[in-house]
Amino acid sequence: MSTKVLMKGNEAFAEAAIRGGCRYYFGYPITPQNEIPEYMSRVLPQRGGHFIQAESEICAINMAYGAGAAGGRVFITSSSPGIALMQEGMSFLCSAEVPTVILTVSRCGPGIGGIQPGQADYFQATRGGGNGDYKVPVFAPSSVQEGADLVFEAMELADKYQNPILIFTDGLLGQMMEPVALPDPVPEVKSTDIRKHKPWALTGYGADDSKRNTVISLRLQPETLEKHVQKLFTKYDEIEKTLTRVETVDVEDAEVVIVAFGTVARIAKEAIEMLAEQGIKAGLIRPISLWPFPYAAFDKITSKTKVVISAELSMGQMIQDVQLGVKNRFPVELLSRTGGMIPTSLEIAERTKKILQEKGGN
Repeated sequence: MSTKVLMKGNEAFAEAAIRGGCRYYFGYPITPQNEIPEYMSRVLPQRGGHFIQAESEICAINMAYGAGAAGGRVFITSSSPGIALMQEGMSFLCSAEVPTVILTVSRCGPGIGGIQPGQADYFQATRGGGNGDYKVPVFAPSSVQEGADLVFEAMELADKYQNPILIFTDGLLGQMMEPVALPDPVPEVKSTDIRKHKPWALTGYGADDSKRNTVISLRLQPETLEKHVQKLFTKYDEIEKTLTRVETVDVEDAEVVIVAFGTVARIAKEAIEMLAEQGIKAGLIRPISLWPFPYAAFDKITSKTKVVISAELSMGQMIQDVQLGVKNRFPVELLSRTGGMIPTSLEIAERTKKILQEKGGN
Protein backbone atom coordinates (compact mmCIF):
# COMPACT_ATOMS: atom_id res chain seq x y z
CA MET A 1 0.00 0.00 0.00
CA SER A 2 1.42 3.37 -0.99
CA THR A 3 1.61 6.50 1.14
CA LYS A 4 -1.44 8.73 0.99
CA VAL A 5 -1.81 11.22 -1.83
CA LEU A 6 -4.47 13.88 -2.34
CA MET A 7 -6.65 12.87 -5.29
CA LYS A 8 -10.00 13.71 -6.79
CA GLY A 9 -12.41 10.81 -6.42
CA ASN A 10 -12.82 10.08 -10.12
CA GLU A 11 -9.07 9.99 -10.68
CA ALA A 12 -8.52 7.77 -7.63
CA PHE A 13 -11.12 5.32 -8.95
CA ALA A 14 -9.39 5.25 -12.35
CA GLU A 15 -5.94 4.70 -10.83
CA ALA A 16 -7.28 1.94 -8.58
CA ALA A 17 -8.71 0.16 -11.63
CA ILE A 18 -5.34 0.28 -13.40
CA ARG A 19 -3.57 -1.03 -10.31
CA GLY A 20 -6.20 -3.78 -10.12
CA GLY A 21 -5.16 -5.01 -13.55
CA CYS A 22 -7.42 -3.05 -15.89
CA ARG A 23 -5.89 -2.87 -19.35
CA TYR A 24 -9.01 -2.06 -21.33
CA TYR A 25 -11.23 0.98 -20.83
CA PHE A 26 -14.15 1.94 -23.05
CA GLY A 27 -16.10 5.07 -22.27
CA TYR A 28 -18.17 7.97 -23.45
CA PRO A 29 -18.12 11.46 -21.92
CA ILE A 30 -20.86 12.34 -19.46
CA THR A 31 -20.70 14.51 -16.37
CA PRO A 32 -19.97 14.15 -13.51
CA GLN A 33 -17.51 11.32 -14.36
CA ASN A 34 -15.52 12.87 -17.18
CA GLU A 35 -12.29 12.95 -15.19
CA ILE A 36 -12.22 9.14 -15.41
CA PRO A 37 -12.02 8.84 -19.22
CA GLU A 38 -9.67 11.82 -19.25
CA TYR A 39 -7.37 10.07 -16.77
CA MET A 40 -7.59 6.73 -18.55
CA SER A 41 -6.87 8.25 -21.96
CA ARG A 42 -3.72 9.85 -20.55
CA VAL A 43 -2.42 7.20 -18.14
CA LEU A 44 -3.67 3.77 -19.28
CA PRO A 45 -1.64 3.65 -22.55
CA GLN A 46 1.50 4.51 -20.54
CA ARG A 47 0.86 1.43 -18.40
CA GLY A 48 0.42 -1.00 -21.29
CA GLY A 49 -3.34 -0.64 -21.57
CA HIS A 50 -5.80 0.45 -24.23
CA PHE A 51 -8.25 3.35 -24.14
CA ILE A 52 -11.07 3.72 -26.64
CA GLN A 53 -13.66 6.47 -26.58
CA ALA A 54 -16.78 4.81 -27.88
CA GLU A 55 -19.38 6.61 -29.96
CA SER A 56 -22.04 5.90 -27.32
CA GLU A 57 -22.60 4.12 -24.03
CA ILE A 58 -24.24 1.25 -25.94
CA CYS A 59 -21.06 0.81 -27.95
CA ALA A 60 -18.92 1.03 -24.80
CA ILE A 61 -20.70 -1.80 -22.99
CA ASN A 62 -20.51 -4.02 -26.08
CA MET A 63 -16.82 -3.28 -26.53
CA ALA A 64 -16.41 -4.31 -22.91
CA TYR A 65 -18.27 -7.53 -23.73
CA GLY A 66 -15.79 -8.35 -26.48
CA ALA A 67 -12.61 -7.50 -24.55
CA GLY A 68 -13.87 -9.27 -21.42
CA ALA A 69 -14.77 -12.39 -23.42
CA ALA A 70 -11.19 -12.46 -24.70
CA GLY A 71 -9.95 -12.53 -21.12
CA GLY A 72 -9.02 -8.87 -20.64
CA ARG A 73 -9.63 -7.01 -17.39
CA VAL A 74 -12.13 -4.31 -18.35
CA PHE A 75 -13.26 -1.15 -16.56
CA ILE A 76 -16.07 1.04 -17.85
CA THR A 77 -17.74 4.07 -16.29
CA SER A 78 -20.68 6.35 -16.90
CA SER A 79 -23.42 8.27 -15.15
CA SER A 80 -27.15 7.80 -14.76
CA PRO A 81 -28.51 8.18 -18.33
CA GLY A 82 -25.45 6.38 -19.69
CA ILE A 83 -25.85 3.46 -17.30
CA ALA A 84 -29.49 3.26 -18.42
CA LEU A 85 -28.29 2.70 -21.98
CA MET A 86 -25.89 -0.01 -20.78
CA GLN A 87 -28.56 -2.13 -19.10
CA GLU A 88 -29.13 -4.47 -22.04
CA GLY A 89 -25.39 -5.05 -22.24
CA MET A 90 -25.24 -5.87 -18.53
CA SER A 91 -27.85 -8.58 -19.09
CA PHE A 92 -25.71 -10.01 -21.90
CA LEU A 93 -22.57 -9.91 -19.71
CA CYS A 94 -24.36 -11.79 -16.94
CA SER A 95 -25.81 -14.35 -19.32
CA ALA A 96 -22.45 -14.97 -21.01
CA GLU A 97 -20.64 -14.80 -17.64
CA VAL A 98 -18.14 -12.19 -18.77
CA PRO A 99 -16.39 -10.32 -15.92
CA THR A 100 -16.46 -6.52 -16.10
CA VAL A 101 -16.18 -3.74 -13.53
CA ILE A 102 -18.65 -0.91 -14.05
CA LEU A 103 -18.67 2.33 -12.06
CA THR A 104 -21.49 4.86 -12.05
CA VAL A 105 -21.06 8.40 -10.80
CA SER A 106 -24.75 9.03 -10.36
CA ARG A 107 -26.52 12.31 -10.93
CA CYS A 108 -30.01 13.44 -9.93
CA GLY A 109 -33.48 13.39 -11.39
CA PRO A 110 -35.18 11.50 -14.23
CA GLY A 111 -34.32 12.08 -17.87
CA ILE A 112 -31.26 14.28 -18.34
CA GLY A 113 -31.66 15.41 -14.73
CA GLY A 114 -28.88 17.46 -13.16
CA ILE A 115 -25.20 16.85 -12.52
CA GLN A 116 -25.51 17.23 -8.75
CA PRO A 117 -25.33 14.10 -6.54
CA GLY A 118 -28.30 11.78 -6.40
CA GLN A 119 -29.28 8.28 -5.30
CA ALA A 120 -32.40 7.85 -7.40
CA ASP A 121 -30.56 5.23 -9.47
CA TYR A 122 -30.93 2.73 -6.61
CA PHE A 123 -33.54 0.67 -8.45
CA GLN A 124 -31.52 0.93 -11.67
CA ALA A 125 -28.45 -0.42 -9.88
CA THR A 126 -29.99 -3.09 -7.66
CA ARG A 127 -32.89 -4.29 -9.81
CA GLY A 128 -31.42 -3.62 -13.22
CA GLY A 129 -33.19 -2.52 -16.38
CA GLY A 130 -32.00 -5.33 -18.60
CA ASN A 131 -34.12 -8.30 -19.59
CA GLY A 132 -34.31 -11.71 -17.97
CA ASP A 133 -33.24 -13.26 -14.69
CA TYR A 134 -29.84 -11.87 -13.71
CA LYS A 135 -28.14 -10.07 -10.84
CA VAL A 136 -25.19 -7.72 -10.51
CA PRO A 137 -23.37 -7.20 -7.18
CA VAL A 138 -23.47 -3.50 -6.25
CA PHE A 139 -21.11 -1.75 -3.82
CA ALA A 140 -21.64 1.81 -2.55
CA PRO A 141 -18.60 3.53 -1.01
CA SER A 142 -18.92 6.53 1.29
CA SER A 143 -15.40 7.90 0.84
CA VAL A 144 -12.85 8.26 -1.92
CA GLN A 145 -10.61 5.76 -0.11
CA GLU A 146 -13.36 3.17 0.15
CA GLY A 147 -14.29 3.74 -3.49
CA ALA A 148 -10.73 3.15 -4.66
CA ASP A 149 -10.46 0.04 -2.49
CA LEU A 150 -13.72 -1.37 -3.86
CA VAL A 151 -12.77 -0.71 -7.49
CA PHE A 152 -9.44 -2.46 -6.93
CA GLU A 153 -11.09 -5.44 -5.23
CA ALA A 154 -13.89 -5.62 -7.79
CA MET A 155 -11.35 -6.42 -10.52
CA GLU A 156 -10.59 -9.69 -8.77
CA LEU A 157 -14.18 -10.37 -7.71
CA ALA A 158 -15.47 -9.97 -11.27
CA ASP A 159 -13.01 -12.61 -12.45
CA LYS A 160 -13.75 -14.89 -9.51
CA TYR A 161 -17.50 -14.94 -10.11
CA GLN A 162 -17.41 -14.35 -13.89
CA ASN A 163 -19.93 -11.59 -13.46
CA PRO A 164 -20.13 -7.80 -13.80
CA ILE A 165 -19.58 -5.82 -10.59
CA LEU A 166 -21.13 -2.35 -10.23
CA ILE A 167 -19.66 0.39 -8.02
CA PHE A 168 -22.31 3.01 -7.12
CA THR A 169 -20.81 6.42 -6.37
CA ASP A 170 -22.27 9.88 -6.83
CA GLY A 171 -21.23 13.28 -8.12
CA LEU A 172 -19.99 14.42 -4.72
CA LEU A 173 -17.63 11.47 -4.22
CA GLY A 174 -16.46 11.74 -7.81
CA GLN A 175 -15.57 15.41 -7.55
CA MET A 176 -14.27 15.74 -3.99
CA MET A 177 -10.59 15.45 -3.11
CA GLU A 178 -9.44 13.31 -0.19
CA PRO A 179 -6.18 11.64 0.91
CA VAL A 180 -5.99 8.14 -0.57
CA ALA A 181 -3.60 5.26 0.03
CA LEU A 182 -3.56 3.39 -3.25
CA PRO A 183 -2.95 -0.38 -3.33
CA ASP A 184 0.12 -1.91 -4.89
CA PRO A 185 -0.43 -2.99 -8.51
CA VAL A 186 -1.33 -6.62 -9.14
CA PRO A 187 1.13 -8.67 -11.25
CA GLU A 188 0.74 -8.24 -14.99
CA VAL A 189 -0.93 -11.14 -16.82
CA LYS A 190 0.62 -11.62 -20.25
CA SER A 191 -1.69 -12.32 -23.17
CA THR A 192 -0.03 -15.69 -23.62
CA ASP A 193 -0.96 -16.63 -20.05
CA ILE A 194 -4.62 -15.64 -20.16
CA ARG A 195 -5.76 -19.22 -20.80
CA LYS A 196 -4.03 -20.35 -17.58
CA HIS A 197 -6.00 -17.82 -15.53
CA LYS A 198 -9.22 -17.87 -17.55
CA PRO A 199 -9.60 -21.25 -19.26
CA TRP A 200 -13.00 -20.17 -20.63
CA ALA A 201 -11.66 -17.10 -22.49
CA LEU A 202 -11.72 -16.69 -26.27
CA THR A 203 -8.03 -17.03 -27.05
CA GLY A 204 -8.32 -19.13 -30.20
CA TYR A 205 -6.55 -22.39 -30.85
CA GLY A 206 -3.29 -22.94 -29.04
CA ALA A 207 -0.67 -25.66 -29.37
CA ASP A 208 -2.34 -27.87 -26.75
CA ASP A 209 -5.96 -26.85 -27.34
CA SER A 210 -8.37 -29.63 -28.19
CA LYS A 211 -11.35 -27.38 -28.85
CA ARG A 212 -12.23 -23.76 -29.42
CA ASN A 213 -13.96 -21.90 -26.57
CA THR A 214 -17.30 -20.20 -27.07
CA VAL A 215 -18.92 -17.40 -25.08
CA ILE A 216 -22.63 -17.21 -25.79
CA SER A 217 -25.85 -15.72 -24.54
CA LEU A 218 -28.21 -17.40 -27.01
CA ARG A 219 -29.69 -20.72 -25.85
CA LEU A 220 -32.72 -21.65 -27.92
CA GLN A 221 -33.64 -24.91 -26.20
CA PRO A 222 -35.85 -24.20 -23.15
CA GLU A 223 -34.33 -27.05 -21.13
CA THR A 224 -30.81 -25.79 -21.83
CA LEU A 225 -31.68 -22.20 -20.98
CA GLU A 226 -33.44 -23.19 -17.76
CA LYS A 227 -30.38 -25.14 -16.59
CA HIS A 228 -28.15 -22.19 -17.40
CA VAL A 229 -30.30 -19.70 -15.47
CA GLN A 230 -30.46 -22.10 -12.52
CA LYS A 231 -26.65 -22.33 -12.65
CA LEU A 232 -26.45 -18.52 -12.58
CA PHE A 233 -28.69 -18.35 -9.53
CA THR A 234 -26.60 -20.95 -7.73
CA LYS A 235 -23.75 -18.48 -8.21
CA TYR A 236 -25.90 -15.58 -7.02
CA ASP A 237 -26.78 -17.54 -3.88
CA GLU A 238 -23.07 -17.92 -3.18
CA ILE A 239 -22.54 -14.20 -3.79
CA GLU A 240 -25.25 -13.39 -1.23
CA LYS A 241 -23.41 -15.49 1.34
CA THR A 242 -19.96 -14.06 0.66
CA LEU A 243 -20.29 -10.46 -0.58
CA THR A 244 -22.89 -8.94 1.76
CA ARG A 245 -21.24 -5.99 3.51
CA VAL A 246 -22.48 -3.47 6.05
CA GLU A 247 -21.28 -1.02 8.68
CA THR A 248 -23.34 -0.60 11.84
CA VAL A 249 -22.97 2.05 14.54
CA ASP A 250 -24.63 1.80 17.99
CA VAL A 251 -27.65 -0.07 16.61
CA GLU A 252 -28.34 -2.27 19.64
CA ASP A 253 -28.86 0.66 22.04
CA ALA A 254 -30.58 3.13 19.71
CA GLU A 255 -33.94 4.86 20.08
CA VAL A 256 -33.85 5.59 16.37
CA VAL A 257 -31.87 3.87 13.62
CA ILE A 258 -30.92 5.73 10.46
CA VAL A 259 -30.22 3.71 7.31
CA ALA A 260 -28.10 5.49 4.72
CA PHE A 261 -25.44 4.73 2.13
CA GLY A 262 -22.77 6.64 0.27
CA THR A 263 -22.64 10.39 0.73
CA VAL A 264 -25.73 10.51 2.93
CA ALA A 265 -24.18 8.07 5.39
CA ARG A 266 -21.27 10.47 5.95
CA ILE A 267 -23.69 13.24 6.79
CA ALA A 268 -25.83 10.94 8.95
CA LYS A 269 -22.82 10.09 11.12
CA GLU A 270 -22.42 13.76 12.03
CA ALA A 271 -26.16 13.99 12.70
CA ILE A 272 -25.90 11.03 15.10
CA GLU A 273 -23.19 12.88 17.04
CA MET A 274 -25.41 15.97 17.24
CA LEU A 275 -28.32 13.88 18.52
CA ALA A 276 -26.08 12.26 21.14
CA GLU A 277 -25.20 15.72 22.50
CA GLN A 278 -28.94 16.24 23.02
CA GLY A 279 -29.36 12.94 24.84
CA ILE A 280 -30.88 11.06 21.91
CA LYS A 281 -29.38 7.67 21.13
CA ALA A 282 -29.27 7.15 17.39
CA GLY A 283 -27.72 4.30 15.45
CA LEU A 284 -26.70 3.81 11.84
CA ILE A 285 -26.92 0.95 9.37
CA ARG A 286 -24.78 1.69 6.32
CA PRO A 287 -25.22 -0.83 3.52
CA ILE A 288 -21.92 -1.14 1.67
CA SER A 289 -23.36 -3.79 -0.62
CA LEU A 290 -26.68 -2.60 -2.04
CA TRP A 291 -27.07 -6.03 -3.62
CA PRO A 292 -26.74 -8.30 -1.78
CA PHE A 293 -28.58 -6.05 0.68
CA PRO A 294 -27.57 -6.61 4.33
CA TYR A 295 -30.99 -7.64 5.65
CA ALA A 296 -29.46 -9.55 8.57
CA ALA A 297 -28.08 -6.30 10.04
CA PHE A 298 -31.63 -5.28 10.92
CA ASP A 299 -31.93 -8.24 13.28
CA LYS A 300 -29.61 -6.35 15.64
CA ILE A 301 -32.23 -3.65 16.22
CA THR A 302 -33.78 -4.12 19.66
CA SER A 303 -37.07 -3.17 21.29
CA LYS A 304 -35.44 0.07 22.46
CA THR A 305 -35.87 1.44 18.95
CA LYS A 306 -38.99 3.50 18.24
CA VAL A 307 -38.51 4.09 14.50
CA VAL A 308 -36.19 3.28 11.61
CA ILE A 309 -35.46 6.06 9.10
CA SER A 310 -34.34 5.52 5.51
CA ALA A 311 -32.30 8.59 4.53
CA GLU A 312 -31.91 8.94 0.79
CA LEU A 313 -31.21 11.35 -2.05
CA SER A 314 -34.37 10.16 -3.79
CA MET A 315 -38.11 10.08 -3.26
CA GLY A 316 -37.71 6.69 -1.61
CA GLN A 317 -36.22 3.59 -3.22
CA MET A 318 -33.91 1.93 -0.70
CA ILE A 319 -36.79 2.21 1.77
CA GLN A 320 -38.33 -0.90 0.20
CA ASP A 321 -35.28 -2.95 1.18
CA VAL A 322 -35.28 -1.30 4.61
CA GLN A 323 -38.88 -2.40 5.11
CA LEU A 324 -37.96 -5.94 4.09
CA GLY A 325 -35.13 -5.90 6.62
CA VAL A 326 -37.30 -4.51 9.41
CA LYS A 327 -39.96 -7.21 8.85
CA ASN A 328 -42.74 -5.05 10.34
CA ARG A 329 -41.02 -4.95 13.74
CA PHE A 330 -40.76 -1.15 13.73
CA PRO A 331 -42.29 1.76 11.81
CA VAL A 332 -40.17 2.91 8.87
CA GLU A 333 -40.07 6.55 7.79
CA LEU A 334 -38.43 8.30 4.83
CA LEU A 335 -36.06 11.24 5.13
CA SER A 336 -35.36 12.40 1.60
CA ARG A 337 -34.00 15.19 -0.55
CA THR A 338 -33.91 15.05 -4.32
CA GLY A 339 -33.19 17.13 -7.39
CA GLY A 340 -29.58 17.57 -6.35
CA MET A 341 -30.37 18.95 -2.90
CA ILE A 342 -28.19 17.49 -0.14
CA PRO A 343 -29.32 17.57 3.51
CA THR A 344 -27.00 19.00 6.12
CA SER A 345 -26.17 17.07 9.27
CA LEU A 346 -28.27 19.60 11.21
CA GLU A 347 -31.24 18.99 8.92
CA ILE A 348 -30.99 15.22 9.37
CA ALA A 349 -30.71 15.64 13.14
CA GLU A 350 -33.72 17.98 13.35
CA ARG A 351 -35.92 15.88 11.07
CA THR A 352 -34.92 12.74 12.98
CA LYS A 353 -35.95 14.42 16.26
CA LYS A 354 -39.31 15.39 14.79
CA ILE A 355 -39.97 11.87 13.46
CA LEU A 356 -38.95 10.37 16.80
CA GLN A 357 -41.29 12.71 18.70
CA GLU A 358 -44.16 11.76 16.40
CA LYS A 359 -43.47 8.08 17.19
CA GLY A 360 -43.53 8.60 20.94
CA GLY A 361 -39.81 9.10 21.61
CA ASN A 362 -38.00 12.00 23.29
